[in-house]
Amino acid sequence: MPEFRELSRSVKGLTVLVTGAASGMGRATARVFAAEGANVAVTDVSTDGVTSVAGEITMSGGTAKAWMLDVSDPRAIERAIPQVATHFGGLDIIVNNAGISVRVAIDDPTYDEAWAKAIAVMLTAHPRIIRAALPYLRKSRCPRIVNIASTEALGATALHSPYAAAKGGVASLTRSLAVELGREGITVNCICPGPIRTAITERIPEEHKTLYAKRRTALGRYGDPEEVAHMTLSLCLPAASFLTGAVIPVDGGLMARNA
Repeated sequence: MPEFRELSRSVKGLTVLVTGAASGMGRATARVFAAEGANVAVTDVSTDGVTSVAGEITMSGGTAKAWMLDVSDPRAIERAIPQVATHFGGLDIIVNNAGISVRVAIDDPTYDEAWAKAIAVMLTAHPRIIRAALPYLRKSRCPRIVNIASTEALGATALHSPYAAAKGGVASLTRSLAVELGREGITVNCICPGPIRTAITERIPEEHKTLYAKRRTALGRYGDPEEVAHMTLSLCLPAASFLTGAVIPVDGGLMARNA
């Protein structure tokens, strides 16, 4: 029988880049990693937002720096990734979290515009960021990629076809890159959040959220951003070295229910 091996559950000293980190799940992810001793590159299209989150982290004793990053701009990605790696002396973890809310009917005159924006931000940006980060991930002792999709990748809601198509693409991209990069020890996993309390869902009346959660989820409630962030952290631990290609719902049992 093989000797028992102790595997590290610490991300201390590793560098993580989080997109869409100005609020919601991205902000929670940045805070959770920083609390565990990681160096955090806080990126978002909102300059004020990333500055605020980076400030929260440093005030709490963590290590973070803010970058304004529009993930739909390939040149911005090409500039930001080397800057992050240079500033922190490397790059170990990518969390592709940036997202937008898209709700449009298939016959709406603005459909093409909504489709293009959804795909650019929530799908095309992922491989661009990963490609830019690969030279640094290949030098890491703990290279990890986590893509944030949605339960819309596993089921669908009317009027959300651009969003669902983007998120479904993220799940497929995750599996494909897990196979492609696995021999290099780079793990690629995907989280599919369900109903989570974020800026996007904030506009939904509280009574509607309560009714939906009780009717659709096993736990009978909306989730908090920190609950998704801790799953992201778990996938990035050195000890999670044999987990790749997974598409994991963090949805309070939404997808487990038949009715």
